[in-house]
Amino acid sequence: MKPYIITTGVIFALVAAAHVLRTIVEWSRVGTDPWFMLEGPGLGVLAGAIALWAWRLLTLPAPAR
Repeated sequence: MKPYIITTGVIFALVAAAHVLRTIVEWSRVGTDPWFMLEGPGLGVLAGAIALWAWRLLTLPAPAR
């Protein structure tokens, strides 16, 4: 399970970073395109939250059997 969580966390962290960079590059669209805040920074925040959740799952102790 750990490799899956690591892979998922890295992929979502890369997606979040891509959305942050896209938001910086296309910042001029904020005033003209009302949906930009949802598709740019909104998805980046969501992807970042999932990446942080994956990291948190990795740091939790394993359940006792």
